[in-house]
Amino acid sequence: MWYDESVIYQIYPLGAFGAPFENDHVQAHRILKAKEYIPHLQKLGANTVLFNPLFQSVTHGYNTTDMRKVDERLGTTEDLQEVTEALKEAGIRVIFDAVFNHVGREFFAFQDVLKNREASPYKHWFHIDFGGNSSFNDGFWYKNWEGYDELVSLNLKNPEVVRYIFDTVDWWKKTFGISGLRLDVAYCLDQDFLRQLHDHVRSFEGEPFFLLGETLHGDYNTWVNEAMLDSCTNYECYKGIHSSFNSRNFFEILYSFNRQFGKDPWCLYTGKHLLAFVDNHDVNRIASVLEKKEQLPLVYGMLFTMPGIPAIYYGSESGVEGVKNENDTAIRPEIETLEWNDLTDRIARLIEIRKAEPALSYGDYTQIALTNTACVYQRSHEGDTIWYAVNIDEAPVTLQVGRQADAADLLTGENICIDQTLELAPGSMKILKLQ
Repeated sequence: MWYDESVIYQIYPLGAFGAPFENDHVQAHRILKAKEYIPHLQKLGANTVLFNPLFQSVTHGYNTTDMRKVDERLGTTEDLQEVTEALKEAGIRVIFDAVFNHVGREFFAFQDVLKNREASPYKHWFHIDFGGNSSFNDGFWYKNWEGYDELVSLNLKNPEVVRYIFDTVDWWKKTFGISGLRLDVAYCLDQDFLRQLHDHVRSFEGEPFFLLGETLHGDYNTWVNEAMLDSCTNYECYKGIHSSFNSRNFFEILYSFNRQFGKDPWCLYTGKHLLAFVDNHDVNRIASVLEKKEQLPLVYGMLFTMPGIPAIYYGSESGVEGVKNENDTAIRPEIETLEWNDLTDRIARLIEIRKAEPALSYGDYTQIALTNTACVYQRSHEGDTIWYAVNIDEAPVTLQVGRQADAADLLTGENICIDQTLELAPGSMKILKLQ
Protein backbone atom coordinates (compact mmCIF):
# COMPACT_ATOMS: atom_id res chain seq x y z
CA MET A 1 0.00 0.00 0.00
CA TRP A 2 1.15 3.55 -0.67
CA TYR A 3 1.06 4.47 3.00
CA ASP A 4 3.49 1.70 3.93
CA GLU A 5 6.11 3.58 1.89
CA SER A 6 5.17 7.06 3.09
CA VAL A 7 7.25 9.55 5.05
CA ILE A 8 4.82 11.65 7.06
CA TYR A 9 5.39 15.28 8.00
CA GLN A 10 3.08 16.32 10.84
CA ILE A 11 1.96 19.95 11.14
CA TYR A 12 -0.08 21.40 13.98
CA PRO A 13 -1.51 24.35 12.00
CA LEU A 14 -3.03 26.40 14.83
CA GLY A 15 0.44 26.59 16.36
CA ALA A 16 2.67 26.53 13.29
CA PHE A 17 0.84 29.40 11.61
CA GLY A 18 0.47 31.63 14.67
CA ALA A 19 -3.24 31.42 15.52
CA PRO A 20 -4.36 32.75 18.93
CA PHE A 21 -5.01 29.96 21.43
CA GLU A 22 -8.57 31.18 22.11
CA ASN A 23 -10.75 31.39 19.02
CA ASP A 24 -11.32 35.11 18.45
CA HIS A 25 -13.71 34.43 15.53
CA VAL A 26 -11.76 36.84 13.35
CA GLN A 27 -11.55 35.51 9.82
CA ALA A 28 -7.90 35.00 8.92
CA HIS A 29 -6.06 33.12 6.17
CA ARG A 30 -3.14 31.62 8.08
CA ILE A 31 -3.47 28.16 6.52
CA LEU A 32 -2.13 29.60 3.26
CA LYS A 33 1.28 29.73 4.97
CA ALA A 34 1.37 25.95 4.51
CA LYS A 35 2.15 26.56 0.83
CA GLU A 36 5.40 28.20 1.90
CA TYR A 37 6.41 24.90 3.55
CA ILE A 38 6.20 22.96 0.28
CA PRO A 39 9.73 23.58 -1.08
CA HIS A 40 11.13 22.53 2.30
CA LEU A 41 9.02 19.36 2.29
CA GLN A 42 10.12 18.48 -1.23
CA LYS A 43 13.79 19.00 -0.41
CA LEU A 44 13.38 16.96 2.78
CA GLY A 45 11.65 14.13 0.93
CA ALA A 46 8.39 13.96 2.88
CA ASN A 47 5.58 12.66 0.69
CA THR A 48 2.61 12.92 3.06
CA VAL A 49 1.42 15.75 5.31
CA LEU A 50 -0.63 15.07 8.41
CA PHE A 51 -2.55 18.18 9.45
CA ASN A 52 -3.66 18.27 13.06
CA PRO A 53 -7.10 19.90 13.65
CA LEU A 54 -8.22 22.32 10.96
CA PHE A 55 -11.89 22.77 11.78
CA GLN A 56 -13.77 25.22 13.96
CA SER A 57 -13.04 24.80 17.67
CA VAL A 58 -12.90 26.73 20.92
CA THR A 59 -9.14 26.53 21.53
CA HIS A 60 -6.72 23.75 20.60
CA GLY A 61 -8.71 22.12 17.81
CA TYR A 62 -9.91 19.08 19.75
CA ASN A 63 -13.00 20.82 21.18
CA THR A 64 -14.69 20.97 17.79
CA THR A 65 -17.71 23.18 17.26
CA ASP A 66 -18.21 22.56 13.52
CA MET A 67 -16.64 19.64 11.64
CA ARG A 68 -17.44 21.20 8.27
CA LYS A 69 -16.19 24.75 8.79
CA VAL A 70 -12.48 25.53 8.55
CA ASP A 71 -11.40 27.25 11.75
CA GLU A 72 -11.71 31.00 11.23
CA ARG A 73 -8.27 31.47 12.74
CA LEU A 74 -6.85 29.41 9.87
CA GLY A 75 -8.91 30.37 6.85
CA THR A 76 -11.79 29.36 4.63
CA THR A 77 -12.79 26.26 2.72
CA GLU A 78 -11.31 27.85 -0.39
CA ASP A 79 -8.02 28.54 1.42
CA LEU A 80 -7.70 24.93 2.54
CA GLN A 81 -8.58 23.71 -0.94
CA GLU A 82 -5.80 25.89 -2.32
CA VAL A 83 -3.33 24.35 0.14
CA THR A 84 -4.32 20.74 -0.45
CA GLU A 85 -4.26 21.24 -4.22
CA ALA A 86 -0.77 22.76 -4.02
CA LEU A 87 0.45 19.85 -1.91
CA LYS A 88 -1.00 17.30 -4.30
CA GLU A 89 0.58 19.10 -7.27
CA ALA A 90 3.90 18.77 -5.42
CA GLY A 91 3.36 15.01 -5.07
CA ILE A 92 2.45 15.20 -1.39
CA ARG A 93 -0.64 13.43 -0.05
CA VAL A 94 -2.73 14.91 2.78
CA ILE A 95 -4.15 13.30 5.92
CA PHE A 96 -6.57 15.09 8.25
CA ASP A 97 -6.75 14.74 12.03
CA ALA A 98 -10.28 13.45 12.74
CA VAL A 99 -11.77 14.18 16.16
CA PHE A 100 -14.75 11.84 16.33
CA ASN A 101 -14.75 10.74 19.97
CA HIS A 102 -15.92 14.07 21.38
CA VAL A 103 -16.88 17.64 20.54
CA GLY A 104 -16.80 21.01 22.26
CA ARG A 105 -19.77 22.29 24.23
CA GLU A 106 -20.50 24.82 21.48
CA PHE A 107 -21.15 22.01 18.96
CA PHE A 108 -24.60 22.60 17.46
CA ALA A 109 -26.17 19.36 18.70
CA PHE A 110 -25.01 19.85 22.28
CA GLN A 111 -26.20 23.46 22.23
CA ASP A 112 -29.64 22.16 21.26
CA VAL A 113 -29.58 19.78 24.24
CA LEU A 114 -28.64 22.65 26.55
CA LYS A 115 -31.57 24.66 25.21
CA ASN A 116 -34.27 22.00 24.86
CA ARG A 117 -33.08 19.32 27.29
CA GLU A 118 -35.31 16.18 27.12
CA ALA A 119 -37.16 17.65 24.12
CA SER A 120 -33.97 17.95 22.06
CA PRO A 121 -33.83 15.69 18.99
CA TYR A 122 -30.08 15.43 19.64
CA LYS A 123 -30.24 14.13 23.21
CA HIS A 124 -29.26 10.64 22.01
CA TRP A 125 -26.21 12.00 20.19
CA PHE A 126 -24.54 12.01 23.60
CA HIS A 127 -24.52 9.92 26.78
CA ILE A 128 -26.77 12.00 29.04
CA ASP A 129 -28.37 11.48 32.44
CA PHE A 130 -30.95 14.18 33.15
CA GLY A 131 -30.92 13.15 36.80
CA GLY A 132 -27.35 14.30 37.29
CA ASN A 133 -25.29 17.45 36.86
CA SER A 134 -22.03 18.67 35.33
CA SER A 135 -19.24 20.96 36.46
CA PHE A 136 -20.95 23.67 34.37
CA ASN A 137 -24.17 23.21 36.41
CA ASP A 138 -26.11 22.24 33.29
CA GLY A 139 -28.70 20.32 35.28
CA PHE A 140 -27.72 17.04 33.63
CA TRP A 141 -24.71 14.73 33.56
CA TYR A 142 -22.95 13.72 30.36
CA LYS A 143 -20.06 11.46 29.48
CA ASN A 144 -16.88 13.34 28.63
CA TRP A 145 -13.34 12.56 27.60
CA GLU A 146 -11.15 11.65 30.57
CA GLY A 147 -12.91 13.93 33.05
CA TYR A 148 -12.95 17.10 30.96
CA ASP A 149 -16.49 18.49 30.75
CA GLU A 150 -15.27 20.78 27.96
CA LEU A 151 -15.03 17.67 25.76
CA VAL A 152 -18.45 16.06 25.31
CA SER A 153 -18.36 12.40 24.23
CA LEU A 154 -20.37 11.49 21.15
CA ASN A 155 -22.61 8.42 21.15
CA LEU A 156 -20.97 6.45 18.36
CA LYS A 157 -23.59 3.70 18.63
CA ASN A 158 -26.25 6.14 17.41
CA PRO A 159 -26.75 5.67 13.64
CA GLU A 160 -27.54 9.39 13.26
CA VAL A 161 -24.15 10.31 14.72
CA VAL A 162 -22.39 7.74 12.56
CA ARG A 163 -24.12 9.08 9.45
CA TYR A 164 -23.17 12.67 10.35
CA ILE A 165 -19.53 11.62 10.72
CA PHE A 166 -19.49 9.59 7.51
CA ASP A 167 -21.06 12.49 5.62
CA THR A 168 -18.32 14.70 7.06
CA VAL A 169 -15.60 12.31 5.88
CA ASP A 170 -17.22 12.18 2.45
CA TRP A 171 -17.24 15.98 2.29
CA TRP A 172 -13.59 16.18 3.35
CA LYS A 173 -12.65 13.63 0.70
CA LYS A 174 -14.64 15.33 -2.07
CA THR A 175 -13.71 18.89 -1.14
CA PHE A 176 -10.06 18.52 -0.19
CA GLY A 177 -9.00 15.26 -1.84
CA ILE A 178 -7.53 13.80 1.33
CA SER A 179 -5.88 10.39 1.34
CA GLY A 180 -6.54 9.35 4.92
CA LEU A 181 -7.41 10.16 8.51
CA ARG A 182 -5.59 10.23 11.81
CA LEU A 183 -8.23 9.17 14.34
CA ASP A 184 -7.78 11.09 17.57
CA VAL A 185 -7.95 8.92 20.73
CA ALA A 186 -8.73 5.85 18.65
CA TYR A 187 -8.31 3.78 21.79
CA CYS A 188 -11.55 5.39 23.06
CA LEU A 189 -13.58 4.95 19.89
CA ASP A 190 -16.34 2.37 19.78
CA GLN A 191 -14.95 -0.63 17.93
CA ASP A 192 -18.15 -1.26 16.00
CA PHE A 193 -17.88 2.34 14.80
CA LEU A 194 -14.30 1.69 13.66
CA ARG A 195 -15.44 -1.37 11.71
CA GLN A 196 -18.18 0.65 10.05
CA LEU A 197 -15.75 3.46 9.23
CA HIS A 198 -13.32 0.94 7.75
CA ASP A 199 -16.04 -0.49 5.50
CA HIS A 200 -17.21 2.99 4.54
CA VAL A 201 -13.81 4.29 3.40
CA ARG A 202 -13.07 1.02 1.59
CA SER A 203 -15.96 1.93 -0.71
CA PHE A 204 -14.09 5.03 -1.94
CA GLU A 205 -12.88 4.92 -5.52
CA GLY A 206 -9.19 5.19 -6.28
CA GLU A 207 -6.24 4.33 -4.08
CA PRO A 208 -6.77 2.87 -0.59
CA PHE A 209 -7.84 5.39 2.05
CA PHE A 210 -5.48 5.32 5.06
CA LEU A 211 -6.83 4.95 8.60
CA LEU A 212 -4.27 5.75 11.32
CA GLY A 213 -5.28 5.53 14.97
CA GLU A 214 -3.89 7.27 18.03
CA THR A 215 -3.18 4.53 20.58
CA LEU A 216 -1.15 4.91 23.76
CA HIS A 217 -1.05 1.46 25.33
CA GLY A 218 -2.43 -2.06 25.13
CA ASP A 219 -2.23 -4.57 22.30
CA TYR A 220 -2.13 -2.66 19.02
CA ASN A 221 -3.73 -5.68 17.30
CA THR A 222 -6.95 -4.62 19.01
CA TRP A 223 -7.18 -1.75 16.55
CA VAL A 224 -4.80 -2.59 13.70
CA ASN A 225 -6.38 -5.47 11.83
CA GLU A 226 -8.15 -6.24 8.56
CA ALA A 227 -11.50 -5.03 9.89
CA MET A 228 -10.48 -1.73 11.51
CA LEU A 229 -7.33 0.37 11.17
CA ASP A 230 -4.30 0.22 8.87
CA SER A 231 -1.85 1.57 11.45
CA CYS A 232 -1.54 3.19 14.86
CA THR A 233 0.93 5.24 16.87
CA ASN A 234 3.75 3.11 18.27
CA TYR A 235 4.20 4.73 21.67
CA GLU A 236 6.12 1.73 23.03
CA CYS A 237 8.97 2.32 20.60
CA TYR A 238 8.65 6.11 20.86
CA LYS A 239 9.52 5.82 24.55
CA GLY A 240 12.07 3.07 24.01
CA ILE A 241 14.14 5.03 21.52
CA HIS A 242 14.91 8.11 23.62
CA SER A 243 15.09 6.08 26.82
CA SER A 244 17.67 3.72 25.32
CA PHE A 245 19.87 6.58 24.17
CA ASN A 246 19.60 8.48 27.45
CA SER A 247 20.11 5.49 29.74
CA ARG A 248 22.80 3.93 27.51
CA ASN A 249 20.76 0.76 27.29
CA PHE A 250 19.98 -0.48 23.78
CA PHE A 251 18.61 -3.67 25.30
CA GLU A 252 15.38 -1.75 25.94
CA ILE A 253 14.58 -0.68 22.39
CA LEU A 254 15.86 -3.84 20.72
CA TYR A 255 13.71 -5.88 23.09
CA SER A 256 10.71 -3.85 21.84
CA PHE A 257 11.74 -4.21 18.20
CA ASN A 258 12.02 -7.98 18.51
CA ARG A 259 8.86 -8.29 20.64
CA GLN A 260 6.92 -6.34 18.04
CA PHE A 261 8.49 -7.26 14.71
CA GLY A 262 10.70 -10.33 15.14
CA LYS A 263 10.37 -13.67 13.37
CA ASP A 264 9.29 -15.81 16.33
CA PRO A 265 5.67 -16.98 16.41
CA TRP A 266 5.00 -14.98 19.57
CA CYS A 267 6.11 -11.65 18.08
CA LEU A 268 3.15 -9.29 18.09
CA TYR A 269 3.09 -7.08 14.99
CA THR A 270 5.32 -8.76 12.41
CA GLY A 271 4.29 -7.57 8.96
CA LYS A 272 2.30 -4.60 10.28
CA HIS A 273 3.30 -1.01 9.66
CA LEU A 274 2.89 1.02 12.85
CA LEU A 275 3.57 4.77 12.98
CA ALA A 276 7.16 5.35 14.11
CA PHE A 277 7.99 8.72 15.66
CA VAL A 278 10.30 10.40 18.16
CA ASP A 279 8.01 13.33 19.02
CA ASN A 280 4.65 14.86 18.13
CA HIS A 281 2.17 17.53 19.22
CA ASP A 282 1.43 15.78 22.54
CA VAL A 283 4.94 15.14 23.90
CA ASN A 284 8.16 17.00 24.54
CA ARG A 285 10.36 17.64 21.51
CA ILE A 286 13.08 15.04 21.00
CA ALA A 287 15.72 17.81 21.02
CA SER A 288 14.61 18.65 24.57
CA VAL A 289 14.31 15.03 25.71
CA LEU A 290 17.63 13.76 24.40
CA GLU A 291 20.39 14.41 26.94
CA LYS A 292 23.12 14.54 24.30
CA LYS A 293 21.89 16.58 21.36
CA GLU A 294 24.80 15.42 19.24
CA GLN A 295 23.01 12.06 19.16
CA LEU A 296 20.00 13.47 17.28
CA PRO A 297 21.25 12.21 13.88
CA LEU A 298 21.69 8.73 15.39
CA VAL A 299 18.15 8.79 16.79
CA TYR A 300 16.79 9.69 13.37
CA GLY A 301 18.96 6.98 11.85
CA MET A 302 17.10 4.49 14.02
CA LEU A 303 13.72 6.05 13.20
CA PHE A 304 14.24 5.70 9.46
CA THR A 305 15.57 2.14 9.57
CA MET A 306 13.20 0.55 12.11
CA PRO A 307 10.01 -1.21 10.99
CA GLY A 308 7.03 1.08 10.55
CA ILE A 309 5.94 4.30 8.87
CA PRO A 310 8.25 7.17 9.91
CA ALA A 311 6.81 10.54 10.90
CA ILE A 312 8.54 13.87 11.55
CA TYR A 313 7.00 16.64 13.64
CA TYR A 314 7.34 20.06 12.04
CA GLY A 315 10.52 21.84 13.05
CA SER A 316 12.09 18.84 14.75
CA GLU A 317 14.07 18.10 11.60
CA SER A 318 16.16 21.17 12.44
CA GLY A 319 16.34 20.52 16.19
CA VAL A 320 13.53 22.77 17.45
CA GLU A 321 13.12 22.32 21.21
CA GLY A 322 9.98 22.39 23.35
CA VAL A 323 8.76 21.17 26.73
CA LYS A 324 5.06 20.78 27.51
CA ASN A 325 3.37 23.60 29.40
CA GLU A 326 -0.21 24.13 30.62
CA ASN A 327 -1.81 24.32 27.18
CA ASP A 328 0.97 22.67 25.12
CA THR A 329 1.78 25.86 23.20
CA ALA A 330 5.49 25.34 23.93
CA ILE A 331 5.54 22.15 21.85
CA ARG A 332 3.29 23.62 19.14
CA PRO A 333 5.15 26.85 18.28
CA GLU A 334 4.72 29.24 15.42
CA ILE A 335 7.44 28.68 12.81
CA GLU A 336 7.50 31.37 10.15
CA THR A 337 10.36 29.81 8.21
CA LEU A 338 11.52 26.22 8.50
CA GLU A 339 15.26 26.15 9.13
CA TRP A 340 17.66 23.95 7.17
CA ASN A 341 20.84 22.89 8.96
CA ASP A 342 23.21 19.94 9.28
CA LEU A 343 20.60 17.84 11.09
CA THR A 344 18.04 18.54 8.36
CA ASP A 345 20.63 17.58 5.77
CA ARG A 346 21.23 14.26 7.49
CA ILE A 347 17.51 13.54 7.84
CA ALA A 348 16.96 14.31 4.15
CA ARG A 349 19.66 11.75 3.30
CA LEU A 350 18.04 9.20 5.64
CA ILE A 351 14.70 9.75 3.91
CA GLU A 352 16.35 9.36 0.52
CA ILE A 353 17.80 6.02 1.64
CA ARG A 354 14.50 4.94 3.14
CA LYS A 355 12.61 5.61 -0.08
CA ALA A 356 15.26 3.94 -2.25
CA GLU A 357 15.47 0.71 -0.26
CA PRO A 358 12.23 -1.35 -0.09
CA ALA A 359 13.79 -3.47 2.66
CA LEU A 360 13.40 -0.51 5.02
CA SER A 361 9.65 -0.36 4.35
CA TYR A 362 8.83 -4.04 3.92
CA GLY A 363 11.78 -5.98 5.29
CA ASP A 364 11.69 -8.40 8.19
CA TYR A 365 13.62 -7.62 11.36
CA THR A 366 16.58 -9.49 12.88
CA GLN A 367 18.89 -8.52 15.73
CA ILE A 368 22.56 -8.96 14.76
CA ALA A 369 24.59 -7.58 17.68
CA LEU A 370 23.82 -5.86 20.96
CA THR A 371 25.62 -4.22 23.86
CA ASN A 372 24.48 -1.49 26.22
CA THR A 373 25.84 1.25 23.98
CA ALA A 374 25.99 -0.31 20.52
CA CYS A 375 23.77 -2.43 18.34
CA VAL A 376 23.24 -3.76 14.84
CA TYR A 377 19.93 -4.89 13.39
CA GLN A 378 18.95 -6.14 9.97
CA ARG A 379 16.09 -5.50 7.55
CA SER A 380 15.77 -8.01 4.70
CA HIS A 381 13.41 -8.09 1.74
CA GLU A 382 13.47 -9.98 -1.56
CA GLY A 383 17.20 -10.63 -1.45
CA ASP A 384 18.23 -7.18 -0.20
CA THR A 385 19.78 -6.85 3.25
CA ILE A 386 20.26 -3.58 5.14
CA TRP A 387 22.01 -3.17 8.51
CA TYR A 388 21.65 -0.26 10.87
CA ALA A 389 24.65 -0.05 13.20
CA VAL A 390 25.14 2.54 15.94
CA ASN A 391 27.62 3.22 18.73
CA ILE A 392 26.89 5.88 21.36
CA ASP A 393 29.94 5.13 23.52
CA GLU A 394 32.86 7.53 23.84
CA ALA A 395 35.19 4.77 22.65
CA PRO A 396 35.29 2.78 19.43
CA VAL A 397 33.67 -0.64 19.50
CA THR A 398 34.18 -3.91 17.66
CA LEU A 399 30.99 -5.95 17.42
CA GLN A 400 30.75 -9.65 16.70
CA VAL A 401 28.29 -9.92 13.83
CA GLY A 402 28.86 -13.52 12.71
CA ARG A 403 28.85 -12.65 9.03
CA GLN A 404 31.35 -12.28 6.22
CA ALA A 405 30.28 -9.95 3.44
CA ASP A 406 31.11 -6.91 1.38
CA ALA A 407 28.91 -3.92 2.11
CA ALA A 408 28.33 -0.34 1.03
CA ASP A 409 27.70 2.36 3.61
CA LEU A 410 24.66 4.14 2.17
CA LEU A 411 25.41 7.27 4.20
CA THR A 412 28.98 7.79 3.00
CA GLY A 413 29.32 5.65 -0.13
CA GLU A 414 32.25 3.83 1.48
CA ASN A 415 32.75 0.16 0.66
CA ILE A 416 33.75 -2.04 3.57
CA CYS A 417 34.55 -5.70 4.14
CA ILE A 418 32.78 -7.38 7.05
CA ASP A 419 34.75 -10.34 8.40
CA GLN A 420 32.80 -11.61 11.42
CA THR A 421 33.20 -8.24 13.15
CA LEU A 422 32.12 -4.65 12.56
CA GLU A 423 34.01 -1.65 13.87
CA LEU A 424 32.18 1.55 14.81
CA ALA A 425 33.74 4.86 15.75
CA PRO A 426 32.56 6.69 18.89
CA GLY A 427 29.16 8.37 18.48
CA SER A 428 28.64 7.06 14.97
CA MET A 429 26.23 5.09 12.82
CA LYS A 430 26.34 3.15 9.59
CA ILE A 431 23.58 2.06 7.23
CA LEU A 432 25.07 -0.86 5.34
CA LYS A 433 23.75 -2.60 2.26
CA LEU A 434 25.26 -6.07 2.17
CA GLN A 435 26.38 -7.49 -1.15
